[in-house]
Amino acid sequence: MRHTHDVILTWADPDPDPDPPLWARAWDWLWEHLVTWRMLLAILAALTPWLGGHSPVSLWSDTVHQARTEAGILAAYVITAVALTTAWALDRHTGRAVPRFLLVTASLGAFGVFDWWDPILALTGVHK
Repeated sequence: MRHTHDVILTWADPDPDPDPPLWARAWDWLWEHLVTWRMLLAILAALTPWLGGHSPVSLWSDTVHQARTEAGILAAYVITAVALTTAWALDRHTGRAVPRFLLVTASLGAFGVFDWWDPILALTGVHK
């Protein structure tokens, strides 16, 4: 009686490329959707001081800060929120350069509505 064993060697396939980490996928998505010629043109137009030595962002920031001073905190936040929402909806609907310019201007200029005391006022209710 003869006993034999057959040995079959197979090579394992190399591991497929693992999925990139979440931050890498998020970065790729942001780069693909935000870094376009429209966005670069909108940022350049919004930050360049071409309105009498002021940029549209600085003028919008000054406008909402003045609204905060004259009309009150709530009114300034409402004006800023409406401008941001309108600019976002317009940009989302059309995707053209001018609405993107308005979105960049409204987004960056919205920082003019903030005051350093706002977080303290929101947390404690203590006015200046």
